[in-house]
Amino acid sequence: MNDDGLLGSTRNASNGRGTRNGVDQSIRGYLQQLEQQGEMVRVTKEIDPATNMSAVGWKTYNDFKKATLFSNIKGHPDWEACTQILTDRSKWSMALDLTEDEFLPALSRKLKMAIDPVIDDTGTAPCKEVIKTGGDVSLFDLPVVTTSEEDGGPFIPAGMAIVRDPDTGIRNMSVHRLQVFDTNHTGFAMVPRQARRIYDKYRAKGKTMQVAIAIGTHPAIFFGSAFTAPFGIDELALAGGLLGNPVRLVKCETVDIEVPAEAEIILEGEIVPYELRHEGPYGEVPGTYAAANDCEVLRITAITHRRRPIYYALHCGMPTTCAQAATGVGIEMATWEHLSQVEGGLDLLDVRCPPSGGLMMLVIKLRPRIAGQAKTALMASLSGPCLHPKLAVAVDDDIDANDLRQVMWSMTTRVHAEKDVTMIHNTRTFALDKTSLVPEGGHQYERVGSKWLIDATKPAITHPEERAQFAPAMPINFNSVNLEDFLPEEIFK
Repeated sequence: MNDDGLLGSTRNASNGRGTRNGVDQSIRGYLQQLEQQGEMVRVTKEIDPATNMSAVGWKTYNDFKKATLFSNIKGHPDWEACTQILTDRSKWSMALDLTEDEFLPALSRKLKMAIDPVIDDTGTAPCKEVIKTGGDVSLFDLPVVTTSEEDGGPFIPAGMAIVRDPDTGIRNMSVHRLQVFDTNHTGFAMVPRQARRIYDKYRAKGKTMQVAIAIGTHPAIFFGSAFTAPFGIDELALAGGLLGNPVRLVKCETVDIEVPAEAEIILEGEIVPYELRHEGPYGEVPGTYAAANDCEVLRITAITHRRRPIYYALHCGMPTTCAQAATGVGIEMATWEHLSQVEGGLDLLDVRCPPSGGLMMLVIKLRPRIAGQAKTALMASLSGPCLHPKLAVAVDDDIDANDLRQVMWSMTTRVHAEKDVTMIHNTRTFALDKTSLVPEGGHQYERVGSKWLIDATKPAITHPEERAQFAPAMPINFNSVNLEDFLPEEIFK
């Protein structure tokens, strides 16, 4: 018998709060940025993860466009929780130290400069300040939120699952929703992508798949988990490129996996082949519920975390939430890269996946050089790397692709439905798009439906006189008038 005894142990590890090379890889530095910029509200009144934390966080962003930090959580006196911290591109730009105007091309450049992670063997990792194993493991110690009204129970939606390919040893990192079943078991919902592909390898060998779940890291690391890189690419190396420094990793206590050293919480465990439990329903990214279904089970073998940890209570459900925004940024990036190859390079200005569209809408901003080019871009965008979007709208250089009011104006004033709206039927669609049909005897991942393209651009630049007819009627001297010269100061506070 080891010193931990049969029931396991709870112990404190060394402090290790400092950063190396001056690069903060925690979520804490970013939360400080949000607060300093007036983008976050602190809630000090008691909040309950089971009854009202979700609503308070959602309403705070919906009404004031601000993130929330909860410091008085019922039943969890030593914990804090944050939510709605990455809900729009301005927050993502702040998190990744990029300008909003140059966000996608700058992000593209950084993703091409991957830096392999490094192993920190000093034994002072912040994520190991408290270590629980064996009988001391309890998921109920975490302030896990019940998010939407019809959810099947509390879910952990911000868990970044790190697994290792049994053939190559390469790590893979992806986000999975985890329904808490009891003290040491959660669901582990897998769509048919890379984690499922790796799990199938373990199952074919009759082996368990070890998993480590990281919760609460620097947004660059979270982006790596939400972005679908080519199979065999370590997303932690992509995160290193975004940070400009290698992600510092530390070995787990009970599984052979390395995890971000400055994470708030680490869950360690394994998935046993062929064990399934009923999971759901769950309010998902389209803003509707994913139906209850059977899914794999994750058995937790250890929980480690920082002292006074901050739980990232990522909200998923009716837009707008971090779930749509985080996945949406990945879709925007993948679509931008895909369109950069179309016709040898379009005059592409922006790509938006509006969170309010539940990941199923794209807005492509471009300056068409010749007639038909916008429609080519639209077709390419809906046959790109991501299956989510089913509606794509092309807008011109004078439209803010992030302002759906302007997008709608462009659609009503520049679209001749007979020639500018195109339907593509009988194509694969997003698994959570309830309007698309599931083939008889099939699975929701096999949905088939229609995609539609709307060309709301002006005539191409090769037709300047026709193009000029669609200029918006803006106020005189619109670009030169500065409201700060005229309005009371208090309105800007």
